Amino acid sequence: MKTIIKRVYDFNGDNNSIKVLVDRIWPRGIKKEKLNVDIWAKELAPSNELRKWFNHDDNKFNEFQEQYIKELNNNAYALDFKNKYKDDNVILLYSASNTKCNNAVVLKYWLDN
Repeated sequence: MKTIIKRVYDFNGDNNSIKVLVDRIWPRGIKKEKLNVDIWAKELAPSNELRKWFNHDDNKFNEFQEQYIKELNNNAYALDFKNKYKDDNVILLYSASNTKCNNAVVLKYWLDN
């Protein structure tokens, strides 16, 4: 799988990759028709409990990453997704303003390994 991550607010489209929104909540101010994702994979996002605990706090990122990877390793949907799209180009779309400490960064790492 070749994965890249893009912030939804900076994404201009791509017809050669599978576009996957990996947030549990739809991004503010973006119309579904405009984003035109192939998959809204809420099931790939961190659990509500983990997401709320992390709250985009950079100081919690390492622990967030560990906990999120544990969730992914025990998530049948995530394991199926990883296997199903292993030969495809995938764009992971996210809405967080922090481009270095977010769930898409962790998900890309997990999918690529």
